[in-house]
Amino acid sequence: MKQVLPPVLAALALAMPWPAAALCALCTCAVSTTPIAFGTYDPQSASPRDSDGSVLFTCGGLVGGVVTYDVTLDKGLNSTTSSPRRMSSGASRLDYDLYTSSAYASIWGDGTGGSQKITGSVTILLLGGTTRSLVVYGRIPSSQTSVKPGAYSDAVLVTVTYN
Repeated sequence: MKQVLPPVLAALALAMPWPAAALCALCTCAVSTTPIAFGTYDPQSASPRDSDGSVLFTCGGLVGGVVTYDVTLDKGLNSTTSSPRRMSSGASRLDYDLYTSSAYASIWGDGTGGSQKITGSVTILLLGGTTRSLVVYGRIPSSQTSVKPGAYSDAVLVTVTYN
């Protein structure tokens, strides 16, 4: 198995491309991400603030080959748990969560502490590789009235393990 560990999420910025070589001589995967930008958060609003980003990876090798993968997200720079994660602005913190679907029911993490990881497989269909895109759903809970004004951010590490 090979792990790709690009840094991710700053306000919440998902990492830049990070190529990786697989253990098998015939397969490789490259990973890129797009950031989650929540925009302006209103702590007086009764509605949560939602946004999304993505993890995109392309695997190449022998056409017809199957690459299995796990995609995990760490706790970020400002939290000790996957839920809630926390963005920071100086000493101030703003809670948020990352989810595996638009139902906002399963926290995307590393598979521990009640969090879920994404597991799947991709069949290589083209000589140039086959691409898989996974959406990262972000939510800032409503009514965090003690939050001070500022620009909040965090960095979350995305790990794609494949073979």
